[in-house]
Parts: sequence; C-alpha cells; structure tokens
Amino acid sequence: MIPIIFSDKLQRSVNERTVLAADVGGTKVNLAFYKIAAGKLEAVAAEQYHSSSYQSFTEIIQKFFADTNCEKPGSICAGVAGAIVNDSAELVNLPWGISKKEIVEATGVEKVTLINDLEANAYGLALLKDEDFVTLHAGEPVKGNAAIIAPGTGLGEAGLFWDGGFYRPFATEGGHCDFAPRTDIDSELHSYLKKVHGIVSWEHVVSGPGIFAVYEFLRDVKKMEEPQWLTDEMKAEDPSAAISEAALQNKCGICIETMRLFVEHLARICTILALKMKATGGIFLGGGIPPKIVRLLQQDIFVETFLTCDRQQNLMKIIPIKVVMNEKTALLGAAYYGAYSN
Repeated sequence: MIPIIFSDKLQRSVNERTVLAADVGGTKVNLAFYKIAAGKLEAVAAEQYHSSSYQSFTEIIQKFFADTNCEKPGSICAGVAGAIVNDSAELVNLPWGISKKEIVEATGVEKVTLINDLEANAYGLALLKDEDFVTLHAGEPVKGNAAIIAPGTGLGEAGLFWDGGFYRPFATEGGHCDFAPRTDIDSELHSYLKKVHGIVSWEHVVSGPGIFAVYEFLRDVKKMEEPQWLTDEMKAEDPSAAISEAALQNKCGICIETMRLFVEHLARICTILALKMKATGGIFLGGGIPPKIVRLLQQDIFVETFLTCDRQQNLMKIIPIKVVMNEKTALLGAAYYGAYSN
C-alpha cells in the first residue's frame, strides 16, 4: 500500500461515513456511493454515464440518485479532468464546466470537494494492492517523490511529494506542455499536427485521440496502407481502440507502427515527468489506455526509450515503473479524499 497522507486516518476510522465519489472525464463519468467504516471502503452503488449525453455534472448526479435510490451522502468528492481554480473547472474535452456551488445547490450536500482527476488517481494508490499493478521496470526504488500519468481521452499528470513519512499528491496540467520532436519522423508528425492545432501538446500525441491522429499521419503523409477491414472497424467502433487492438493482434502494419510510436512517445513523456519530479519513488501509468496495451508496454522499446535521456541514465535506471490495472482507482481516491480531507 502506498502511504498517502490520510493513511493513518483511514486505519483509525470507526464511525461510518458515506461519500458520493465521481470520476469526471471527457468520455465518461463514473459515480459510486461508498460507505466507509473500520478502515474499509464499500461501494454500495455504482453507475457509468456518457459525458456528452448530459448538459451538466449536476444533471448526472440527479440521474444517479434516481437510478440507485441512494441516501443523501455525507460528502461528495469529484475527480475532474481539468484544472480546479476557486472550486470550479472548465473541462477541456467537454462543453460544460463544474463547480462546487452548483453541486451544493443541486444536492443540499454542504461538504463538496473538487480535485483534479489525476490527483484522485494518486490518492487512490493508497487503497490498491500488489495485484493491482503490473511492473514494467523494477528499478531500485528509493524513498522520494513519485508521479502518475494517465493517457485516455486526454493526458493527465500528477505528482506525489514525499514529505519523509507520507506522500502528498498534487495536480499538474503537464499534458498540455509542448510536444518536442526527437527524430525525423517526430518532426514530420509535429509539422502535420501543427497545421491542425497550432500548438502541439503532448496530449495531442499521447492520448486516445492522439493514437488516431498518428494513424492518420502515417496513412495520409507516409502513405501507409489502410486495409478495408480496418476502415470498416473504425467506422463501427472507436478508431483508436480498433487500431490498438489490431496492433496487439499483430494484424496490420500501419496499426503496429502507430502503436510503436505511441509506446515510444509515452515512454518519453514518462522520462520527462520522472526528471521533473525526481521521481525515485516510481512512475505509475494509469488511465484508460495502459491497462489495455500492457503487452505492448512490456516490449523492450518502452524501457529502452525511458532510459534514453541527457546524462541521467543512472537516475532513470533506479526508478520503478508500474501500470495501474484497477479501473476504479480514481473513484477510490475521490472517496478517500472526500472522507478524510477535512
């Protein structure tokens, strides 16, 4: 178990608490009603909603209460895919925002907390077990800072500051930093994406939409062949999911190359994050994509790329890298924070 700052409170907890936890992303919103007692979190009810099908987060909350008949919770905590400023946030990948005031008015719950979704993931690490992780690089962990990165609809990043006894998670918006080309093909990709976005961020490359963007670059600029069966699959389902699945099955050259570049770029942004955080405590890969492509991440290219940096290879070698396989990590973290943050 990762020793997050509230760990002692969780272990000492006796009185039952109830928390409505939320993981609010650009594609879906997960909600769960938790009862917390005797140091354990129990999910009483859980539902998932498509974010774009609703006009606001409060509409989703009301739908959840109607669907589950849950009692009014003692607190609400939402992990939100956006920057929280003054208890509110605009979501980059959604047309609506979210605010503490609106939630309080809609639910009557006074204790409402908004935190960044990657911050929620970081808190959730405190509740995971060894079997919730897949190790990509064992390293030689040294007590110190850690970091978590999560490619999905967007690219989230958070840090975990080591204070000598516990980890203290904090949010960042590092996914929106400029993407920097390293190779010739990176430069071509950057030029291609610059025509679309103006400023090319890491999120434009290392995310679900980024997978499809790289695929389009390989098809339209590098003239790699798109087989008809793949065209049909991409029309029938999420294109990025179809591409990654074809690569996992080793079925299609353009898909294999797309995911090779994705894995390489994910490793590079992990290196950047590890250097900026001096993350000797480890790098954790969460989000929707890494658990689904673990076999690709276990190939040599990921760790080899991670270790390739400017004069800090010895530091990189000791940093462990793990994939977070538990898809409820952000919900657990939101519940944890909602119950014990004040």
